[in-house]
Amino acid sequence: MKIGKLLRDIHHWASPVIMLPLGVMIIAGLFLMLKKDFDWIQPPTQRSAEVAEGVPDTTLAQLYEAAVAVPELEISAWEEFERIDIRSDRGIAKFIAPNRWEAQIDLVTLDVLSLEYRRSDLFEQIHDGSFFADWVKTFIFLPVGIILLVLWLTGIWLFFEPHIKRWQRSRRRAAKR
Repeated sequence: MKIGKLLRDIHHWASPVIMLPLGVMIIAGLFLMLKKDFDWIQPPTQRSAEVAEGVPDTTLAQLYEAAVAVPELEISAWEEFERIDIRSDRGIAKFIAPNRWEAQIDLVTLDVLSLEYRRSDLFEQIHDGSFFADWVKTFIFLPVGIILLVLWLTGIWLFFEPHIKRWQRSRRRAAKR
């Protein structure tokens, strides 16, 4: 079997295998690319009106108390937070709860500057397959990524092969003259 035929067959039969998971990855990836452009996907990062000179006097315990006071976060213990992101340049701390609500709290005044639903983490989980189950990420999305790499490589070969053959034919013709 010639290499071109083999690569076309691989390309032909691997494509339908990855079609659905790859489509899910692509759509979620498009949302992730636009997360800073649409507030619906990820809330914009606020800025404190009173950015302190130097280090603010606020303690982590005070920030925690301010975040726990936000009922939408549904948090009752420190370890329940999905993540805490301190943006010192903007004078805020983002508290992200497992229910995907995000509270942005001023580091100086402890005011809640923003309280919005955050969808970007959901799109990340869909994109990498962990939204469905950990085994889906490992045993479906990872192989799809590997197959996509193979399709990319075979596609490169299939694209350049006719040009290479034409160049070889023209060299042979020139050598016969």
